[in-house]
Amino acid sequence: MRRIKHKYRAIPTVRDGIRFDSKKEAAYYDDLKLRVAAGEVLFFFRQTPIHLPGGVKMVIDFLEFHTDGTVHVIDVKGYKTDVYKNKKSMVEALYPITVEEK
Repeated sequence: MRRIKHKYRAIPTVRDGIRFDSKKEAAYYDDLKLRVAAGEVLFFFRQTPIHLPGGVKMVIDFLEFHTDGTVHVIDVKGYKTDVYKNKKSMVEALYPITVEEK
């Protein structure tokens, strides 16, 4: 079987039966689980959609709820496309959040 290369050279990776788009995203997930076990993060959601005008949707990789009461919106990126940059700008203009890039 021949493996199809991703256009940005990301290598899909599986952790805990979950398919991640890249090794970097899977590694962030591993780190996040350790931070939950350490008590820094209460819990987190994966692949959370944010709906934008015009039927556009941005899917955030991780939505983290920390023990200090803060909420972090995380998108794990290896390469920032123009589409991603536009969606990020729209999200931050419409909602009182900052998308953190890891």
